[in-house]
Amino acid sequence: MSTTDAKNQAAKARADLAATLDALEDRLNVPKRVGELKDSALAAYEKNPLPWIIGGVAVAVVAVGLVAWAIFGDDDD
Repeated sequence: MSTTDAKNQAAKARADLAATLDALEDRLNVPKRVGELKDSALAAYEKNPLPWIIGGVAVAVVAVGLVAWAIFGDDDD
């Protein structure tokens, strides 16, 4: 192997490593992923808000039920 071949292989390996690290950085960018998730949820809500409304009401009913259970539940210890 000549010096030129070795330098070319090293340069290619560095370029591949840089591309891999850039891809990993993009995938692990939490603020970017949260923004994408928010945009996706907003688009889904705008397309059909009924499931979101039903889900919100269900969460509220469960929360009120848990609070009522905690307040009025039988504490026989």
